[in-house]
Amino acid sequence: MAGTVLVADDEREITDVCRRYLEREGYEVLVADNGEEAYRLWKDSRPRPDLLILDLMMPGRSGLDVCSAIRDEEDVPIIMLTARGEESDRLIGLTLGADDYVVKPFSPRELVLRVRNLLRRAAPRPASGDQETPSGGGAPSSDLHFEGMSIFRDQRRVTVNGIDEELTVKEFDLLEWMARHPGQVFSRSQLLSRVWNIDFEGDSTTVTVHMRRLREKIEPNPSEPTFVKTVWGIGYKFEGRPL
Repeated sequence: MAGTVLVADDEREITDVCRRYLEREGYEVLVADNGEEAYRLWKDSRPRPDLLILDLMMPGRSGLDVCSAIRDEEDVPIIMLTARGEESDRLIGLTLGADDYVVKPFSPRELVLRVRNLLRRAAPRPASGDQETPSGGGAPSSDLHFEGMSIFRDQRRVTVNGIDEELTVKEFDLLEWMARHPGQVFSRSQLLSRVWNIDFEGDSTTVTVHMRRLREKIEPNPSEPTFVKTVWGIGYKFEGRPL
């Protein structure tokens, strides 16, 4: 079994299509037609779903409310669905902790690809001793250590001044990618392609919001960042001091 995905949408056609395509790829699918049912399914399921697909606007409890409530308890990958494309909706969803954002109508195949990519990135990686050894010698080091920060790739864990910081899937991916290319400047479109791993005409707001949330967690003073700096007119770069 590839994993369990919870799909919540008040449109039966949407949940039917998602179920069909996801089950075809080997996923177990749980379906809810409102926010209350989605939250209850997530809360009561054992084991809990590996990923959630939430409609932004549902009767009763909205997808935004469900996303916020779940984020208070667990860092599970979340994709938001919406028929509304306004920037304010995207900002709210991403700020509350959604990892990705899909506007209706959407391609079911693209949605499955995004699910697969998020779950692959969220999955624990094998210990470095199990990784393929390069021709030049010993196993590669997967950890990154900087002054005031350590990134443990296999554990998908980040510490700042020795304290664990809980990052979402995309926040970790964003930080790790930039930390592995210190000093290199990336535009928002480049980060969308490399970190979100899908070549599409994405909204740079996605990167901006994730970067703001990431800085709030790792920077002593987010308004004057020391690790991830803005290069005005271009994008961002990582400037941690290696140990």
